[in-house]
Amino acid sequence: MKKNVTELYKRIGYEFADQGLLEQAMTHRSHKGQHNERLEFLGDSILSFVIANALYDKFPKAREGDLSRMRSTLVRGQTLAEFGLEFGLGDYLRLGPGELKSGGFRRESTLADAVEAIIGAVFLDSNIERCGELILAWYESRLDAISPGLNQKDPKTLLQEYLQARKLSLPGYTVVDTKGQAHNQTFTVECIVEGMDSIISVGSSRRKAEQKAAEKALKILKNES
Repeated sequence: MKKNVTELYKRIGYEFADQGLLEQAMTHRSHKGQHNERLEFLGDSILSFVIANALYDKFPKAREGDLSRMRSTLVRGQTLAEFGLEFGLGDYLRLGPGELKSGGFRRESTLADAVEAIIGAVFLDSNIERCGELILAWYESRLDAISPGLNQKDPKTLLQEYLQARKLSLPGYTVVDTKGQAHNQTFTVECIVEGMDSIISVGSSRRKAEQKAAEKALKILKNES
């Protein structure tokens, strides 16, 4: 890599024996050469296992649903992108000209994918034990702060439960517009809730757009009640 990686090693808490693995982890598919998607796949699976195991040990009385929601909160793209920003990965990403011009080094999904790829690379460079230790070190404060309960439910779930409790019809979500190329799309979603004007939200994925719309709807309903 052209940029000195010593500072990056300090930020992530790991020094690679095979720097080629780190280079691959930092290489977006828009860049020529071997990109990070296979490492991302590997890292995603390892991260899910390590966090699931940590939550299982930390909350011996928690129900499966709460454990799943806490894990989802901890491994979602937004959380991973926060790590990417903390590590300054944008300074090290290898992007194709088009992706670089469009600001890919700041994109949440790109940063999140790179974090997962680093996890996969660390596993291949060391072993599952060392990789697990590193993940838990990254997540120490987040694991300390998280707990089972309502705050782990996503907006769509909360909206559905709110409407069901009042015997109202469930919301409907429709994608009304999609823009951009496959790797950089934006989705416009319309949310229909009984007795309300339709709500429009935009997100980098259908799921994100739906969650934003549900969050808006829930706020309106609570303000009106």
